[in-house]
Amino acid sequence: MENLKEKSLALHKELEGKISVENKMDVTSLEQLSLLYSPGVAEPCLEIKEDVEKAYEYTWKGNTVAVVSNGSAVLGLGNIGPEAGLPVMEGKAMLFKAFSGLNAIPLVIDAKKPEEIISFCRMLAPTVGGINLEDIKAPECVYIEQTLKKELNIPVFHDDQHGTAIVVVAGLINAYRLMNKDLKDAKVVVSGTGAAGSSIIRMLHTYGVKKIYATNSLGVINKKFADEYNFVVHELCDYLSDLDGEKTLADCMKGADIFIGVSLANLVSKDDVRSMNKDAVVFGLANPNPEIPYPDAKEAGARIVGTGRSDYPNQVNNVLAFPGIFKGALSVRASQINEEMKIAAAEGIASLISDEELSEEFIIPNAFDPRVADVVAKAVADKAIETGVAKED
Repeated sequence: MENLKEKSLALHKELEGKISVENKMDVTSLEQLSLLYSPGVAEPCLEIKEDVEKAYEYTWKGNTVAVVSNGSAVLGLGNIGPEAGLPVMEGKAMLFKAFSGLNAIPLVIDAKKPEEIISFCRMLAPTVGGINLEDIKAPECVYIEQTLKKELNIPVFHDDQHGTAIVVVAGLINAYRLMNKDLKDAKVVVSGTGAAGSSIIRMLHTYGVKKIYATNSLGVINKKFADEYNFVVHELCDYLSDLDGEKTLADCMKGADIFIGVSLANLVSKDDVRSMNKDAVVFGLANPNPEIPYPDAKEAGARIVGTGRSDYPNQVNNVLAFPGIFKGALSVRASQINEEMKIAAAEGIASLISDEELSEEFIIPNAFDPRVADVVAKAVADKAIETGVAKED
C-alpha cells in the first residue's frame, strides 16, 4: 500500500493534471485565423442566435460533458472539499475520454447548499451537452438531480446513484440467466438507502422485482413509518414490501435470494448468508472493505458473489455504464436519461457475456472490454428515441 501511495503521488505530481485542452486543428495561417476566430466566428454565432439547437452543430456542446462536484462525499474519504476532490473529477474526465471519446470538464465548486449547486448547473447548461454530478453527499444529491432533470433540457446524471445501480442490475440479469431463474421473482435485501441504494431499489422495481427490503443505519425500513424518514427513504417506501416482523438486517436475509450492500464493511456474517435461499447472490459493494468478504460469502454458500474491488471476480465498476450512457444520450441529443434508458444500459452490459462465457465468476464484463461503450450507447440512444426524449433520431 505504501508503494501504491508513493507511485500515485509521484505520477500525479509529474502529470500536473490528468487531462488537457487541445486544439482540433492547428492555426498556422491568417486564413485559418479569420475562419476560426474573427471575423468568421460571427457566422456560427448568428446561426445559433436564430436557433440555439445549432450549438450542437457548430460547437463542442454535443460532445462535451461537465463533471460537477462540491467534494462533499468523495470516494470513501467523505467531505474533503472541492480542491481535494479535484483529482477524482480529473480522473472521471479522463475515463470519459478514454472509454467514450467524449470531452469532459472537471468542475469542482465551493458550494455547500443544494440550491447553490443547482444554480451553478443551471448557468452552466448552455456550454455542455450533459452534466455528470459526482461525489455529492446524500440525500442532497438526489434532490439536486431531481430538480435539474425537471429544469434543464440536457441529460443530468448522478453517477454515484445510477452508475452503480445499472451495473448491479446488469450483474443480476446475468446471474439469473445463468441459473435459468426469473429475477422478478427474487427476494432482494438492500443494505444502504443513500445515493446508490436508493437508485438500485428504484431500478429493481422498474425492472419488475416485486419483493424488495431495505435497511440503513436506522434499521429495517418500515413503510408504516414513511413520514418519519427523509424524503429519499420516504419515496423508496413505495417500492418496498410489507414487513412481517423483521427488525434487523439478519431477519431480512432469512430466505432472501439476493443481498446488495452499499453501506458499511462487515455488516453481514456467514450465518446471515447461510440463512439465505439456495443459489444466493451476494453483492457486497462497500469499498474498500465489503459488507462481507468475498471468501467468507463463498464459504458460507453463496453461489455468486460480486464486490466493488478489482481483485475478485464480478467487479461492479461504474466505468461500464457512464461513458456509454452519455455517448448514447448525446448522440440523439436526449433531454434526459430516464429509467427506461438505464434499464436498456443494464441489458446492454449484460448482453456482452455470451451463454458460453457465462459463469459464477463471470457475470459482469471486464471494464476494458472495448465493446462496452458502443453497445451501451446504442441501447441508450434507441431507448431515448423510443421513449420520446430524443431531439433527433
